[in-house]
Amino acid sequence: MATELGLELAQRGYEIHFISYAPPIRLTGPHTNIHYHEVEVSRYPLFDYPPYDLALATRMAEVAELYELDLLHVHYAIPHSVSAMLARQMLAAKRKLPFVTTLHGTDITLVGQDRSYLPITRFSIMESDGVTAISQYLRERTQREFDIKNHIEVIFNFVNVEIYCRGQEWARRRAEYAPEGERILVHLSNFRPIKRITDVVEIFDRVRKQIPAKLLLIGDGPDRSQAEWLAVQKGIHDDVLFLGKQDNVREKLALADIMLLPSELESFGLAALEAMACEVVPVVTRVGGLPEVIDHGKTGFLAPVGDVDTMARYSLELLTDQARLKSMGHAARESARERFSATKIIPQYEDFYRRVLERSS
Repeated sequence: MATELGLELAQRGYEIHFISYAPPIRLTGPHTNIHYHEVEVSRYPLFDYPPYDLALATRMAEVAELYELDLLHVHYAIPHSVSAMLARQMLAAKRKLPFVTTLHGTDITLVGQDRSYLPITRFSIMESDGVTAISQYLRERTQREFDIKNHIEVIFNFVNVEIYCRGQEWARRRAEYAPEGERILVHLSNFRPIKRITDVVEIFDRVRKQIPAKLLLIGDGPDRSQAEWLAVQKGIHDDVLFLGKQDNVREKLALADIMLLPSELESFGLAALEAMACEVVPVVTRVGGLPEVIDHGKTGFLAPVGDVDTMARYSLELLTDQARLKSMGHAARESARERFSATKIIPQYEDFYRRVLERSS
């Protein structure tokens, strides 16, 4: 999301500098107004683990001074806002360098697993010159769990609907995966336990017993082997296609009829939004920020966590009713365009930056 934001801002004439240990995966090819600065982490016998946050702070300060940056925008409170705070202090004698922190979810839920992170996470959020969250759910959870009194601006994730769409080659590309006209379901994630990838296979197995279908699994991660074994045990392995990590996920997303996202938690659900922009109807769990993205029964379906039977039933209802599937697909794309398109969200970030800079001047 940070990469997409940088790309959109660069197209609007801003000078964008990415500071990271590796080039962002979606930052491909040369771009006007975009610069990348690698953070090099040296290994010293004194440290068992290289101090990345300190190296990042140093690089932030160097880049800010050399290129006269107006603002740092960091994504995730831990460790990036801590590094930005140090960079701001390093330059304090020379100039002001305000920073904005965007909370994406993992930085907040991490504290629920390890409370030792709470003091530093809370402090870095409160020290930020501006804070945004990607959903109302995440803002409320952050304020509740961290006792944050600062204003947190909700700016939703966005999608470029001009890029995420069904192209002219849609029918031909779809036939590559469903040569007999089978229905196509898709899942996109990092295959971590929280994504409940085996639930995806369970849902597809129920669908596959009723109608011919294919399942495209985009991504990779620790639970892939479990999903592969389950597909073999269910006898559906030939219809479950593990595509691995993809650079252009939009090309694969657009081929599907339904997106399955049975996660235990999603602070927003960007994968579901990207699917919606491609006229793919999401069938997801009623958790976190997903109800803020999906209008149940109109632009997608919401179900309880672990309720694979209900999610399979919703999927079958759509896949066996072409008119309704098409209608909901159009409604999903329209919602993505009207509420979450880049043209709607980027100006909100621009306005927020201006307010932060005015307060810091």
